[in-house]
Amino acid sequence: MDTILNPLYYAVSWIIVQFHSFFSLIFNKDSGAAWGLSIVSLVVLIRICLIPLFVKQIKATRNMQALQPKMKAIQERYKSDKQRQSEEMMKLYKESGTNPLSSCLPILAQSPFFISLYQVLNKIAGGHEVGVLDQSLVDSARKAHIFGAPIASKFMDSASKVESLGATLTDVRVVTVIMIVLMSLSQFYTQRQLMTKNVDLTVKTPFMQQQKMLMYVFPIMFAVFGINFPVGVLVYWLTTNVWTLGQQMFVIRRNPTPGSLAFQQRQERLRAKGKLKEDPAEVEARQAAEAARAARQQPKRQPKAKRQLAGTGQAQAGTDTTKKTTLEKQQDEQTGAAKGKQAGSSRGAKSGQRKGGPQRPKHPTKK
Repeated sequence: MDTILNPLYYAVSWIIVQFHSFFSLIFNKDSGAAWGLSIVSLVVLIRICLIPLFVKQIKATRNMQALQPKMKAIQERYKSDKQRQSEEMMKLYKESGTNPLSSCLPILAQSPFFISLYQVLNKIAGGHEVGVLDQSLVDSARKAHIFGAPIASKFMDSASKVESLGATLTDVRVVTVIMIVLMSLSQFYTQRQLMTKNVDLTVKTPFMQQQKMLMYVFPIMFAVFGINFPVGVLVYWLTTNVWTLGQQMFVIRRNPTPGSLAFQQRQERLRAKGKLKEDPAEVEARQAAEAARAARQQPKRQPKAKRQLAGTGQAQAGTDTTKKTTLEKQQDEQTGAAKGKQAGSSRGAKSGQRKGGPQRPKHPTKK
């Protein structure tokens, strides 16, 4: 491994030495500020060089998200024929100009530098010369402390080893734990930002489930492996995570995925500035919907006292109505009884006239 990465050891150590020479003009050459800022500057330089690959990664991720419905259809269509399924997938990638590995390019390109820095700091911790770092620079780096923790120390180091670097085990573990937590949180928020803002939520695909799983897996991996990283590597990895977060935030804001939340927010910003050209029919439909929403009057919320007063008034009105109905019913009943009496008297009078007046002649057949 050392033989293969030896050129990178020289490259990484040379870059660190150049930055250290610059920061030594401002800070003490043996201070943690000089060596720590040298590592941060190394990260910034590497990430600037990787910006073209990062742009390709964003485009590849967007293309993969757009292809998910078609990929799912191919999987369903050729479920029993894996070879044909693979052929159709490769054909789809070729037609769309998408490479599934493009999303991993920045990580793959950064890995050799990460491994080289890890090995350089390990050799510094052991007091060995590496690359262009001679013994005097190695001793200076070993003495450098970042918030009380030596750059070459780890969370799992023994108390005797930490004391040999001029620090206490408590200081080293507190600093490393804080850095590991910040590193994991920055990784989680970076992935969460990608999932919540730059994904078309109207399309549910297995790719989204995979990304959601990675959102939780990556921070756990960083936390587990972080206890074996030297403080210098933790500084490197925390810096690259923060850079990725800011860079991703900028790209998502300027060039979001169509259908995503970030895309809708960008459309609203452009519409507010009058820079968005829209279909007149869509504008008319949106204005009609907004006018209908504005015309719809919502009932005003009344205070509790008014609601109780209104309820009492309604109850009283209901009682009065009931009483009125009962009185009207009694009056109707009395009127009906009077009419019944009058009708009975009339019938009795007619009947009496027949009995007391002339009788009808009997039918001839009746005796």
